Amino acid sequence: MCSLPVPREPLRRVAVTGGTHGNEMSGVYLARHWLHAPAELQRASFSAVPVLANPAATSSCRRYVDHDLNRTFTSSFLKLTETVKIGVPHSRLHSSRPTPDDPYELQYPELSCQVFLYQRSGEESYNLDSVAKNGLGLELGPQPQGVLRADIFSRMRTLVATVLDFIELFNQGTAFPAFEMEAYRPVGVVDFPRTEAGNLAGTVHPQLQDRDFQPLQPGAPIFQMFSGEDLLYEGESTVYPVFINEAAYYEKGVAFVQTEKFTFTVPAMPALTPAPSPAS
Repeated sequence: MCSLPVPREPLRRVAVTGGTHGNEMSGVYLARHWLHAPAELQRASFSAVPVLANPAATSSCRRYVDHDLNRTFTSSFLKLTETVKIGVPHSRLHSSRPTPDDPYELQYPELSCQVFLYQRSGEESYNLDSVAKNGLGLELGPQPQGVLRADIFSRMRTLVATVLDFIELFNQGTAFPAFEMEAYRPVGVVDFPRTEAGNLAGTVHPQLQDRDFQPLQPGAPIFQMFSGEDLLYEGESTVYPVFINEAAYYEKGVAFVQTEKFTFTVPAMPALTPAPSPAS
């Protein structure tokens, strides 16, 4: 159950960033497009600023250069204080990952994205969107590294527009009813089978490949060994794998992340007094 919404002010400034990872080309090219055509992001009640998040990695078509930008935003790493935290809603073009403690981010079911709660209650977030008061990450895929796919590009563009339209409705005083929704939270990480030297001894099984957010039953195959046999899922309950066989996760020792599915209630959001235009 979500906490009750607290009184909220209209949102006046929005940062829309793409290219958090420099080889995920949909976000990169959308950010570049909006830098040349920022009017596409603007709405009457707030200003929006496009940002290319990781230009050094983008120029080399690499996920990151020194540190994974989307694993860097912790107080211990940045020594942030409340006085320097960015106070704007922020949409990271990178599956939707809000937390149920902030109902503002979950009031728009038309987004049609799975909600992945990567952060447990009480844990500090490390993602780029965590530096904003109302951060929201949109991640679409799979998309091959360094490849721009028209379908992913188009859907991401539409999703960002939907988020901006929601903020406009919110600022205009629209009330949103309560609703229930499903979400997924991580319960474990599974590495690839490996040799004693640490090399891969097998790969993700064809029956698991491309089945993110689909149920994985005990006894189902998860790895196909190079020696020919299958390795089966030995858990006692059904899980929902995500990030299956992602190229960027090989270095992290992750073949897939196990999640559980649950339902929670998002409380109603009362109407606000309409906000004046930023230019007024």
